[in-house]
Amino acid sequence: MNIVKNNFIKVLFSIFLITSLASCDEGGDPDPGMTTTGNFAGDWFITLTDTDGHVLVEHALHSTYNTAANDNTMWLDDFENGYYIKSKIFMNPATGQFFANDALNIHDGGTDDSTVTITEGQIIKNGAISKGGHVVDKITCRIHYSYDADGYDIIYEGHKRTGFLEDEY
Repeated sequence: MNIVKNNFIKVLFSIFLITSLASCDEGGDPDPGMTTTGNFAGDWFITLTDTDGHVLVEHALHSTYNTAANDNTMWLDDFENGYYIKSKIFMNPATGQFFANDALNIHDGGTDDSTVTITEGQIIKNGAISKGGHVVDKITCRIHYSYDADGYDIIYEGHKRTGFLEDEY
């Protein structure tokens, strides 16, 4: 009986070992690739200034991230840390330029009445220095909020977040 029990354990162990090794094989190419705007996605510390030069918000954390469409569009999102913006932007992956024309601003009520126009948008690789002295990407643009009847634009300028403690604000 002991021999049957030992053989049963060996067979069971062999099945377990084979299935565990086989389950690790993803087959084909496991790299899903990247979206067209993936190189521009990230977190950014951005300072907002009005056209008169008054600083409105310093070092507000914003994010740029891909849309599901993979059609050279991204989201610009401040998670309500800055001037309440979450809008889809159109990227030129070859130049890093971006823009939006009367794009819906989801964080500002999400109604068709709240839109933004983004001009002079640019992400510049290695174009800025972080708080801790690291070379990082720079982001800059002008944003006009549709509800602003005075015609003021908000100037956004900042740098990419590194994740290093010395660079946090």
